[in-house]
Amino acid sequence: MSIKPISQSFELSDGRSVTIETGKLAKQADGSVVVKMGKTMLMATVVAAPEAREDVDFLPLSVDYKEKYAAAGKFPGGFFKREARPSEYEILICRLIDRALRPLFPDDFHAETQMLVQLISVEEDVSPDALAALAASSALMVSDIPFNGPISEVRVARVNGEFVINPSISQQEEADIELIVAASLENIMMVEGEMEEVSEAEMLSAIQVAHEAIKIQCQAQIDLAAKVEKASTKREYCHEVNDDDLRKQVKEATYQKCYDISKAGNADKHFRSSSFRAVRDEFLETFDEEKRNEVKNLVKRYFHDVEKEAVRDAMIAENIRLDGRKMDEIRPIWTEVDYLPSAHGSAIFTRGETQSLVSVTLGSKLDEQKIDGAVISGKRNFLLHYNFPPFSTGEVKRMMGVSRREVGHGNLAERALKYVIPKGEDNPYTIRVVSDILESNGSSSMASVCGGTLALMDAGINISKPVAGIAMGLISDYNSDKYVVLSDILGDEDHLGDMDFKVTGTMDGITACQMDIKVDGLSYEILEQALDQARNGRIHILNEMAKTLDAPRKDYKDNAPRIEKMVIEKEFIGAVIGPGGKVIQEIQAETGATIVIEEVDEKGVIDIMADNKATIEAAKDWIKGIVAVPEVNEVYLGTVKSIVAFGAFVEILPGKDGLLHISEIDHKRINNVEDVLKQGDKIKVKLIEVDRRSGKLKLSRKALIPKPERKEEN
Repeated sequence: MSIKPISQSFELSDGRSVTIETGKLAKQADGSVVVKMGKTMLMATVVAAPEAREDVDFLPLSVDYKEKYAAAGKFPGGFFKREARPSEYEILICRLIDRALRPLFPDDFHAETQMLVQLISVEEDVSPDALAALAASSALMVSDIPFNGPISEVRVARVNGEFVINPSISQQEEADIELIVAASLENIMMVEGEMEEVSEAEMLSAIQVAHEAIKIQCQAQIDLAAKVEKASTKREYCHEVNDDDLRKQVKEATYQKCYDISKAGNADKHFRSSSFRAVRDEFLETFDEEKRNEVKNLVKRYFHDVEKEAVRDAMIAENIRLDGRKMDEIRPIWTEVDYLPSAHGSAIFTRGETQSLVSVTLGSKLDEQKIDGAVISGKRNFLLHYNFPPFSTGEVKRMMGVSRREVGHGNLAERALKYVIPKGEDNPYTIRVVSDILESNGSSSMASVCGGTLALMDAGINISKPVAGIAMGLISDYNSDKYVVLSDILGDEDHLGDMDFKVTGTMDGITACQMDIKVDGLSYEILEQALDQARNGRIHILNEMAKTLDAPRKDYKDNAPRIEKMVIEKEFIGAVIGPGGKVIQEIQAETGATIVIEEVDEKGVIDIMADNKATIEAAKDWIKGIVAVPEVNEVYLGTVKSIVAFGAFVEILPGKDGLLHISEIDHKRINNVEDVLKQGDKIKVKLIEVDRRSGKLKLSRKALIPKPERKEEN
């Protein structure tokens, strides 16, 4: 017996067919689908609890993306040989799905909801992550869970001047624009990606191309849902109990006070927060203790709505921001480099109440990160890690390891900077940048980009151009077409606003972006204005950074390791390593250098790392000796390795011995070699012959000694 699933198909612009099917797998989930493209298959399931938990006034949505190694016919690495905690790559895909879906659930839906997207089959050179949000949205569409979708995501890349939807992995490596775009039929929801210094207009073109492809995918989901009986009626729920009279009382008593605080323009975040809190508490004090406890949670919720409305109204009407700035004004900036004396590079970047302390550590190839995923594998020699401790916002929170937010913000800053990092032989190092956020009031990821640039230049890394980042916001009037675009947003402006649009780049173009939209109907006109304003802000920040350091230092710090590269012929790799690593270990032990050798493009590439030049030169000379080809008639300073009855074996180059025959030691007759030479002696010899068949070397000391004059007979 076989089950015939319900399915819907569509085609990508290059003719590849994508099918969404439901009704065959995981039927006890509230919604489940399998998305297929060629041999690539993703299964998405969603389940929502029947009721919301008490006192929960938000959506407890969890999204997980899991790649099964069996999907690629691979074993997981590690001791346990099974999938364990999510990789950074999987976390990043979770965030892409979550950020696209979350805004489209009803505001009053608070049931715990779990979305799981699993890669169950993958085709070589295919990026399955581009289909993950399509699968997630489809699972919601065929369920009875309330959802104002559909949405979908696509990857758009520009390869050789042409835009490609959902490009292959190899195509992505050739692209100068690579974006993930999420959208509904009508609106852009999210954008994230990296670029090679492209213009704002080029980025907008990529977004528009992506949206056209997404519209087709959204319609396919609508058509599929129409075939599923369960999806025709969404479940009824009541997760909020409201008191309209109380809501009205809260607004009447607190709106104007919140408005006045908003337009006062106080730059101190904690003062503003305590001022708003005082207004709320003052209202609560109008109730007796019993009633106050009864209405406290509702008042907090209603007051939050009033505060949000008052702040937004004040910005649009008064044209002034919470901290008193103009809409396009950047907060005061101060920077410092070389702050940490033992780091290989360091910087402090402070903008308003946001501060990042950034350090740079330089290592060798041994420090590269190995990537061993189900789909993506390889090595990384540039890493950027972002840490967000609770004290940065004056809070007490339990620290439970690296959060998904920290992974996401670090990845964005890494993508912003990696384009300007020198490539190949121009960068012998593995580079780790760490951004520790010490204060936070908005745009901490962008502070990491700015601080990262300064720290890299302080370390002497020859980046091609400085990079800065800025976060843009949006406040729009829901009842009119009025709006304001905000440069360098505060945390409150992010929380209360309609957009968080982070843009990074050099003086000449954009290198990365991340945009989350919290409102329907964001026009390309607003996007264009935001990008133009972002460019002006970015240039201002770059100019401020240049006052501290405008170019990479000419040399690395004294305490930084020195690395020099050597390239040798492939056939000498074994000789440098030696049997069981004996030779390379001896070189390292004798010189003190760290040596890494690997085969690249039919050559042996050697990295020699040490704290001083003399150590590096000693290791280089040793290796040069190993790979040198002995030349006939050349003179060498050799070492006597062993003595035999018919001569001595002399090492003229590392690992290369030649025979110094007893007859070639001197012009005079020698009966016992040990009368002239001892093991370990350093002697000059001339290479007089290389045996064509055996390659054996024949040496002469006699050839370097003047021939004695023959005595005349009387």
